[in-house]
Amino acid sequence: MSLTLMLTYPFMQRALIAGTLVSLCAALLGVPLVLKRYSMIGDGLSHVSFGALAIAVALGFTPLYFSIPVVILAAFFLLRLATNPRWNSDAAIAVIVISRTSGMTTDVDNYMFGSVLAMTWADVALSAVLSLAVLALFVLFYHKLFAVTFDESFSRATGLRVDWYNTLLAILTALTIVLGMRMMGAMLISSLVIFPALTAMRLFKSFRGVVVCAAFTSVC
Repeated sequence: MSLTLMLTYPFMQRALIAGTLVSLCAALLGVPLVLKRYSMIGDGLSHVSFGALAIAVALGFTPLYFSIPVVILAAFFLLRLATNPRWNSDAAIAVIVISRTSGMTTDVDNYMFGSVLAMTWADVALSAVLSLAVLALFVLFYHKLFAVTFDESFSRATGLRVDWYNTLLAILTALTIVLGMRMMGAMLISSLVIFPALTAMRLFKSFRGVVVCAAFTSVC
């Protein structure tokens, strides 16, 4: 079956649009997260998102709308904990993930592996709006995120609101993780945050080169 023929099916169109946007967001955000040693936040938030989605289903709420504020709040506290000098950033997030997920026996296939082909146009519309918002904010605050990523102390000294930009990074990451959980599942979305950035860092030395390469790698 040719690619052109496949794209005539509505479910393939929905999968392509939503999957491309979320993959792009995950890759772009993954670069500062990996450089700041927050790479485990993708895995941590995917578990938080899974729990929120499960609770939403049990209570009869719309999973996506219920999960977004919960995961944003979790991202904020995870990054706050990771900045504590007593904890290594990745280790702190990993400890929380392990402590909250050990012994879980529930069937998690639906959210663990995602269901991108089962998305409705309403799901795609919400994903597109949120993904475009994430991309717009990333581009708008690109230079500020660059400064905060490489030298927080110097950024503070120059008057940059470091905590505000770290919070913005947490919110954007949380939105991306929730959208990715719905479409791609916990396993893939956490990988899309980490591996495109790591791959790009092997090929390029400049921040902009890494960002562009990570985005290209993730989408392709």
